[in-house]
Amino acid sequence: MSFDCTTCGACCVNPLENRREGVHAWVEVEAGEPLLRRRDRVKKLVVLDPDTGERHLRLDPRTGRCLALRGKLGTKARCAIYAQRPKPCRRVQAGDRECRRLRAGLGIDA
Repeated sequence: MSFDCTTCGACCVNPLENRREGVHAWVEVEAGEPLLRRRDRVKKLVVLDPDTGERHLRLDPRTGRCLALRGKLGTKARCAIYAQRPKPCRRVQAGDRECRRLRAGLGIDA
């Protein structure tokens, strides 16, 4: 099986198990991240956790999808902030264990 991030987007969705447990903060945006230099993108894509003070990528509350994700999951997806994506986004590599786990959780190439 070939893994291609431009047809997936699974790693850009808060996993169902997180949402079931009430976890709504999926990807932390650490101090010094390139994304934080773009005020326009920070305002739209970053949310501050009121309890911890940590910054996270903003998720669509209905779907759990990162607001930077464009397209349709499993068909044609892309990250609107790919060059400035946070470190946690960079850790998942196409076809690695985490990639396959997230894909399976969404029924993509399961």
